[in-house]
Amino acid sequence: MARTFTDISDIPAPPEEVRIPVQAIRGRGAASTLAHRFARDVREVADDGWGQSPGESEGAGDAPATPTATRVQFETARSALCANDSPDIFFELSVNPYRGCEHGCIYCYARPTHSYLNFSPGLDFETQIIAKQNIAQLLRSELCAPRYVPRLVNIGSATDCYQPVERELKLTRGLIEVMRDARHPFSLITKSSGVERDLDLLVPLAAQRLAAVYVTITTLDATLARRMEPRAAAPHRRLRTIRALAEAGVPVGVSVAPQIPFITDDMEQVLEAARDAGAKSAFYTVLRLPWELDALFREWLQVHYPQRAARVMARVQDLHHLSDAERRAGKTYNSDFATRMKGTGLWADLVRQRFASTCRKLGLNRERVELDLGQFRPGLLTGQTSLF
Repeated sequence: MARTFTDISDIPAPPEEVRIPVQAIRGRGAASTLAHRFARDVREVADDGWGQSPGESEGAGDAPATPTATRVQFETARSALCANDSPDIFFELSVNPYRGCEHGCIYCYARPTHSYLNFSPGLDFETQIIAKQNIAQLLRSELCAPRYVPRLVNIGSATDCYQPVERELKLTRGLIEVMRDARHPFSLITKSSGVERDLDLLVPLAAQRLAAVYVTITTLDATLARRMEPRAAAPHRRLRTIRALAEAGVPVGVSVAPQIPFITDDMEQVLEAARDAGAKSAFYTVLRLPWELDALFREWLQVHYPQRAARVMARVQDLHHLSDAERRAGKTYNSDFATRMKGTGLWADLVRQRFASTCRKLGLNRERVELDLGQFRPGLLTGQTSLF
């Protein structure tokens, strides 16, 4: 029977708006398609009470989120080499065959670059992968340019050059072949065991001081790694990759970056395990959260570590030595070249001391890998023979 209201006060108030909590998505680092900084509209999911029957709301948030498929799009790039004038980075040039990365590392500083493509730095970054189909041809052309002067080149400085799609596309392998043909030295950094596929190229180049590899291991905790780097190789598998490279004669180092307060707390154990596997050098950075990465990382903390989220973010602010006004405004990152990588202040000093003392104890970084720029022969790329 229909109910008749005789007074406006008899009309029940509408239910209070309830925000639907974000959930972990299996195999993904980000929990949502966060709007990028150029978006005109920002949408938030809320429960208006119409999507379910009465009594159905309890436990509804426990259902696993729907997995998101990965899409690969091809791009015809206009340039290959990217110059870097940052004094806090050891290489001067870089080349990245992919934009976006399926590894889905929640802390990746390259996530905000997806905003320039009108994609979300969240789920889109790890599900909408852009492959630069002509990258090897571009690199060949740029190395042959009359004005080109050989400098240290790193492959995969922004996104992983051995992410899953590399198995089929082999863009990174094509870049290595160009570097080999020109006798140009290079380094590469990865979290993937896929680099072992290219040992046939890397071993002879390493013997000529033309190649070095760095493998990133943030933690030995497999559960944490699965949450933080969901589609990267497991920590123990990366250690096997270090061993395979070292035994083949390829100079290999370990990156324990980034260091995240109260999340990654086993730096010493990672360094020791990497040394035992054959790594001869190591480096680290602290967590930095530019642009949308700040909100993404906060969201990830609320999904996986809500009890310590406030403490983690407060320590991140300490690392970047922010003023009281900047802290009150919620700022968490200082992009100053002099301090952004290692941080500053008491907490940064503690991390620095831990790293330095552990490296001394383990004998890491005693010998610097010197790649030989003097062997560069651009004429070999055009079929010219060399007298040397």
